[in-house]
Amino acid sequence: MSEAPQTKKFQKGERTITPASQQASKYYPAEDEAQPKKTRKAIRPYKPRPSLQPGAVLILLAGRFRGKRVVLLKVLEQGVLLVTGPFKVNGVPLRRVNARYVIATKTTIPLDGLDSSIVEKVGGEKYFARDKKADKKGSEAFFKQGEKPEKKEVASERAEDQKKVDKALLAALKKEPLLLGYLSSTFSLRKGDRPHEMVF
Repeated sequence: MSEAPQTKKFQKGERTITPASQQASKYYPAEDEAQPKKTRKAIRPYKPRPSLQPGAVLILLAGRFRGKRVVLLKVLEQGVLLVTGPFKVNGVPLRRVNARYVIATKTTIPLDGLDSSIVEKVGGEKYFARDKKADKKGSEAFFKQGEKPEKKEVASERAEDQKKVDKALLAALKKEPLLLGYLSSTFSLRKGDRPHEMVF
């Protein structure tokens, strides 16, 4: 059996010359291999603020309905809140908002007449999922380029859920005459207002 060739180092004076096969390469790959990032933080379950209780009246600070007062129906996972206007009072439908962009007030509305099964259904992950867009390529899409886009219609199932939620909330709101006016008004700051000193 032939033995594997052994690499030798030649000494020239005081310097040691390494063979070309053992020398470091002059060229390196352009992209390094991606190493998975080590996260030391443990994922903890979301803990809502004590003021975020179902039935509390919230003020929205961002988004399309900023400044509106809404009723909190349920606290969902990872700081998402399920709220509604009600729609008949101030035009805010059933929607999800981030807990960071709301101010909780001391006003609460009883949710006794509200059906819990509807709240569970609306709070599901698939309820607010977007519909898949149809493929725009083709002759039909080419001829529709100049036309106005069709108005998006609300699904009948969502409209029915909104009506049921509004009916239960309006029954509770009518018992206190000032609540309807409070929810229909919008919140705004004027010159000289100090939000950090306000009591909501």
